[in-house]
Amino acid sequence: MGEKRICVRGGTVVNAADEFRADILLEGERIALLGRDLDMDADETIDATGKYVFPGGIDMHTHLDMPFFATATSDDFHTGTAAACAGGTTSVIDFAIQAKGESLASTLETWKAKAKGKAVGDYGFHMAVTDLTDAVLAEIPEMVALGVPSMKLFLAYKGALMVSDEDFFRTLVTAGENGALVMVHAENGDVIDHLQRKFLSEGKTEPRYHALSRPPAIEGEATGRAIALAEVAGAPLYVVHVTCREAVERIREAQDRGLPVHGETCPQYLYLSYENYLEPGFEGAKYVMSPPLRDASNQAVLWKALGDGTLEILSSDHAPFRMADQKILGKDDFSKIPNGAGGIESRLYLLWTGGVEEGRISRKKFVDLVSAAPARRFGLYPRKGVIAPGSDADLVVWDPTVEHVLSAEAHHMAVDFNPFEGIRVKGRPEWVFRRGETVGRSGNPVGEAGSGEFLPR
Repeated sequence: MGEKRICVRGGTVVNAADEFRADILLEGERIALLGRDLDMDADETIDATGKYVFPGGIDMHTHLDMPFFATATSDDFHTGTAAACAGGTTSVIDFAIQAKGESLASTLETWKAKAKGKAVGDYGFHMAVTDLTDAVLAEIPEMVALGVPSMKLFLAYKGALMVSDEDFFRTLVTAGENGALVMVHAENGDVIDHLQRKFLSEGKTEPRYHALSRPPAIEGEATGRAIALAEVAGAPLYVVHVTCREAVERIREAQDRGLPVHGETCPQYLYLSYENYLEPGFEGAKYVMSPPLRDASNQAVLWKALGDGTLEILSSDHAPFRMADQKILGKDDFSKIPNGAGGIESRLYLLWTGGVEEGRISRKKFVDLVSAAPARRFGLYPRKGVIAPGSDADLVVWDPTVEHVLSAEAHHMAVDFNPFEGIRVKGRPEWVFRRGETVGRSGNPVGEAGSGEFLPR
């Protein structure tokens, strides 16, 4: 018996580089053929007339089943990747976070075990290095050989995840020598720690003090410091979840000097603001994430940076915690509120609505930001991130006419609130294929747990 053949007919194919009407023939897990008015037998035919067909989204910044303080993110690799597929994202790259004293090899195996048998979408890993020893540094070439060629380091979360400038620099040098990319969470952890203790000693415990203890100037400072250290090390750098003008300006300055510095932002920083922390009662805790939401004037700066290429990727930084039993842990101390919110399912909706529908970006740029650029930057292209013969049959058939409202009631993420509650969005994935299998239908997940595969990069 041969491989299943699916023909997606009559849609407008949108890649990062081109847009054209074509039929697409899928054979098994791969794209076999593109052409106009294909005349061939198929086991299933999808009518995509009047719709756009994109490569499956790639969310290269997620935190599934991640320990944090005394709890863990509420989405595991099943619920998280199922929700992702419902929203048009067929692959994720999550973070394997090293525990103190643990080897990188052991860390990777721990995180692979979390995903195996659960993931619906395909998945890869970045290595989050939190305890750098000479032995751990020597493991970096092995990680690259195992298909994990990206290392994340934190300049924040003092006493937990934060590394010293020396360890950050040593990692940059070794990563650069071995073809790996260092990613940085750029905030000044020493200053944050001081401000948190100051506010708490003054009885200032509400969620808004989370943001006030992490001002944009220290994100800008840490971004500039990370860029300077990368320049001395002669290594490329990727700045995660950029939120503000201060950080964008430092990235743009580095790029203008020809340095290989790259960056991303996330939908929450395009749609939400510091004002959300002022919602009544403890509602502001919903928006406690790091870096925090900024003054709304930063939104236009970030949209411009996405449009002109200063920031090349839109990720979700998906890290959901329930209000009822998780966020509430910080009811009397903002520093104990688990950091993060859910967005793995909403990412494409929000970028399409705020970007394409509002005329800020083209459809091709949309595909670049959510799929092609993540695939190129993180070693998955052209297997992923493009609709072309030989590429994985990861497709989204997108109906641009469907309007709906984002809400906790309607979403498929395992969390009891939606930070984008009430926002009306346009566009919906009518069909989502991951390696030729249907994993999303009309905005709902239909994939099988455990059908996702590890992606060595």
